[in-house]
Amino acid sequence: MNLLKTLVTISGMTMLSRITGLVRELLIARAFGASGFTDAFFVAFRIPNLLRRLFAEGAFSQAFVPILAEYVNKKGADPAKELIDKVATALMWTLVLICVAGIFAAPGVVYLVATGLDGNAEVFELSVLMTRIMFPYILFMSLVALAGGILNTWREFRIPAFTPVLLNVSFIIASLFVAPHLEQPVLALAFAVFAGGLLQLAIQIPALVRIGMMPRVFLNIIGVFQNPGVRRVIRQMVPATFAVSVAQISLMINTNIASRLVHGSVSWISYADRLMEFPNALLGVALGTILLPSLSKAHANNDEKEYSSLLDWGLRLTFLLALPASVMLMTLPVPFTATLFHYGKFSSQDVFMTSNALIAYGIGLIGLIVVRILAPGFYAKQDIKTPVKIAVGVLVVTQLMNLIFVPLYAHAGLALSIGIGACFNAAILFFMLRRRGIYRPQSGWRIFFFKVGIALILLAGVSVWVAGYFDWIALQAHPFLRAGALALVMSVCGVVYFGALFAMGFRLKNFRRIAS
Repeated sequence: MNLLKTLVTISGMTMLSRITGLVRELLIARAFGASGFTDAFFVAFRIPNLLRRLFAEGAFSQAFVPILAEYVNKKGADPAKELIDKVATALMWTLVLICVAGIFAAPGVVYLVATGLDGNAEVFELSVLMTRIMFPYILFMSLVALAGGILNTWREFRIPAFTPVLLNVSFIIASLFVAPHLEQPVLALAFAVFAGGLLQLAIQIPALVRIGMMPRVFLNIIGVFQNPGVRRVIRQMVPATFAVSVAQISLMINTNIASRLVHGSVSWISYADRLMEFPNALLGVALGTILLPSLSKAHANNDEKEYSSLLDWGLRLTFLLALPASVMLMTLPVPFTATLFHYGKFSSQDVFMTSNALIAYGIGLIGLIVVRILAPGFYAKQDIKTPVKIAVGVLVVTQLMNLIFVPLYAHAGLALSIGIGACFNAAILFFMLRRRGIYRPQSGWRIFFFKVGIALILLAGVSVWVAGYFDWIALQAHPFLRAGALALVMSVCGVVYFGALFAMGFRLKNFRRIAS
């Protein structure tokens, strides 16, 4: 399998997801702006999203995929199918109970996540209602994560990468056609989350049937938990859940802090987060998705040279593509924010506030993406305790930085703490992989960084210079002209950066990689 070609395919699907995601955010910003009501939605959405990351893409995927890959490579398809059925049953009934409990306990959960909302009864009650509507999303997305883990193990990456598009389409339809007909329009977004989760689950079914791995769910819950494979997944999930929960606890604390700042702070961070997630998903998520099953297979085959080589390939691509993305977020925050969100109720003040958070995210973007490359280096070896210990340290460091940065930079200080904390996380993961001999860097890194550094300096200078020719706020009346201007600036930046690399000897063939 050509990993670079697979990366391009997944990134293409992810690009479609992010483009529709930006359209969705543009419509939300235009219709609702940044207010107490949008804060209520973002808080409510963060709760099932938090649990989704705990039980779905986070802890579950990290525990399940390496064990499933081991079953496939060492035991064969039939034992793997039995494991899938038993794990699906355990996951299904556990999440049903969690959803029921979450719906009943929604007021307490919302209060814990955003105590600042309690001072506004209308906003608080609205957030509770939306939380209840959206809570089944965790069930849908956990089953989507199960399906995605199975498909990725069978090297079927397209459908899992495409599924987020359906959530965005649901948001777009709700914003355009449902919200205008509701007494409280923002409720349409909560219904969109429910519908989007259901659609994402439905689209996985044909692909699972095609590879003969459609899970069966049993009623014998006790018997399922006695299965050795299920117990192994659970044992791995316990530290994995703690590792992911540390990051989510940090996010909850940040949300709570933001809810105590001026109205709109939660929304400003959320809009900036959407922009930051664009390169993060295209590179970090896509590469992590490819690397985990490939690393798991190399580990199952005891091929340590291949294991280290895969990590080296992932890191080189990450630095090559993530560093220019980071520079552009820091040098073009107003053009990005104004072009995508500065419409309707989203004011010029909202543009500048969101831009401040975007600059802060840009500083730590490389750390956020590198963590997604290095963490699978431990997960594939079924070592989750090491990332847990590191995550605890990162949580402490992040919150200590909040004490310094929030008084200085308000909501942007929260984003800065997250980014620097991620860099701290990435540095320790790298150190531990090197010390244990899991990752051995190949030759040529010094000249690689030297050449990339020169290209980045040129990129930064050109982006500031070209963007300075346009008044991005005044262009609100000419949205297509503003979008064209941003496309021009990004095109010039791309030509300068990659042109400089090409002139210094970089070639696409140097980054091709074939995995067995």
